[in-house]
Amino acid sequence: MKFHRTIVVMASSIALSSCASITKDSNQPVRVETYNQQNNLVEDVQCTAKNDRGEWSTKTPGSLVVHRSGQNLEIRCQKENAATGFATLVSRANGGMWGNILFGGGIGAIVDHNKGTAYSYPDWVKVILGDNLVFDRKNNVDNQLMTGQAASGEILKKIEEDKRKEAEAAKRQLEEKSAQQQAISSPEVK
Repeated sequence: MKFHRTIVVMASSIALSSCASITKDSNQPVRVETYNQQNNLVEDVQCTAKNDRGEWSTKTPGSLVVHRSGQNLEIRCQKENAATGFATLVSRANGGMWGNILFGGGIGAIVDHNKGTAYSYPDWVKVILGDNLVFDRKNNVDNQLMTGQAASGEILKKIEEDKRKEAEAAKRQLEEKSAQQQAISSPEVK
């Protein structure tokens, strides 16, 4: 009976351990539009985005297909005779990561973290030429143009603190889930 229960727990963990890998691709499209200081659309601006996984370019309005990562995505938009626009797109853990922690256990969460599938960026941003803006994924509304907030040391520090707290909460949940799974697979001998 104990052997049967252990096999069921192990099979369930393996089956559910790649939740985000199944539901999320390691790439994500990000739409970019550029505007001037008077809030007029500026077309044909060259934008380059990069994170620890690579670098991608597009002309606006356009889309980039970027590799997901736990690191923020930095975008630089330039056009001749215009000021340069900068944007920081804050990466956040997506629903697949939390599903892995709650249902799949640590293996799937680690795999998805390493592949980047556990994270998402804002999906449509408005870069203002001449400004340096921050776009936080937690404020994203699917298929709606997101306006950013001025990038200041205070804002970036708060966002990094929020991300650190999220990571600590995820780690605690992983540890609790791991302890629960160990208790199920290794019941006390009487």
